Amino acid sequence: MAPHATAAELPPPRTSVGPLAWLKQNLFATPKDTVLTILVVLFLLWVVPPLLRWAIFDATISGTTRDVCTFDGACWTVIKMRFGQLIYGLYPPEARWRVNLMAVLVVLSLVPLFLPWLKQKLLYGAGVLIVMPIVASLILEGGWGGLQQVETNLWGGLFLTLLISFVGIAASLPIGILLALGRRSNMPIIKALCVTLIEIVRGVPLITVLFMASVMLPLFFPPGWSIDKLTRALIGVSIFSGAYMAEVIRGGLQAIPKGQYEAANAMGLSYWQSMGLIILPQALRLVIPGIVNTFIGLFKDTSLVLIMGLYDLLGIARMIVASPEWLGRSIETYVAAGFGFWIFCYAMSRYSQRLERKLHTGHKH
Repeated sequence: MAPHATAAELPPPRTSVGPLAWLKQNLFATPKDTVLTILVVLFLLWVVPPLLRWAIFDATISGTTRDVCTFDGACWTVIKMRFGQLIYGLYPPEARWRVNLMAVLVVLSLVPLFLPWLKQKLLYGAGVLIVMPIVASLILEGGWGGLQQVETNLWGGLFLTLLISFVGIAASLPIGILLALGRRSNMPIIKALCVTLIEIVRGVPLITVLFMASVMLPLFFPPGWSIDKLTRALIGVSIFSGAYMAEVIRGGLQAIPKGQYEAANAMGLSYWQSMGLIILPQALRLVIPGIVNTFIGLFKDTSLVLIMGLYDLLGIARMIVASPEWLGRSIETYVAAGFGFWIFCYAMSRYSQRLERKLHTGHKH
């Protein structure tokens, strides 16, 4: 060390920066933290090695039947052989390219919404919501231009889960906004109708709403009209999720200071102008965690469409487990289905956190 070195030139102590400092601050800061860290490490040493042996080292993925598998490790052969069913359900294999094409079109249609230079994103998004269901129905159901017709009761797997979730999310947000505004309306009839709908839907489980949509919804159509099970499920899921979304958005509206409403009135804005330009943008920013939480709940609740005879990802997993060919291999199938749900739920959660940081919804000073 140089004889004239000052304190400012000396490197910081190794225990205040770097990995050692992180360990001390986060894992061994107090005696209590130290004990908890040791207990967690011992628990992981007890759980992780057997899990790795079962899932990786002793697992089997070769072959085409369960006869090649042993009960010492996981039999991922079932996932390899039934992967197509887990993704597409009972959709005909020769027509699965239509599902892939539709997935590409959806992704391409959503890309412009993430471009910062695009103007009129709201108008573009509304156009996508109107056009894409028509395009999806023509491509996926077929029956025209030489395309094989595929009934909706054959749709299933992850494809059906994403379809119901996408439609439910796209429909529940505007439904929730309208119901939340209606519940805060000064018109008694509008307010009473919105409050009644919200409280009735929120007072019963989703499985009841789906059952009512399956049994009673056709009664509201003229004689001779028919509505397939998938459409009934989409309507039931959208209404159920919209009622919960309404309460989330109402909480955001109540958090807006009264001065914002007064400022909008002072500027001469109409009700819809003040809501669309001033109030709603602020309210939606405040309740992003609640909105995404509702979306995640909706994504997981799609498994309940099984009561309507529709086989989503979990429904297809149960069908595979019940088949005589793969009896006794339920753990691997359910693990694969659960992993599929977790991937998309985690992706929505991470995007929500990123959006919160971008919009500064934490009100940090």
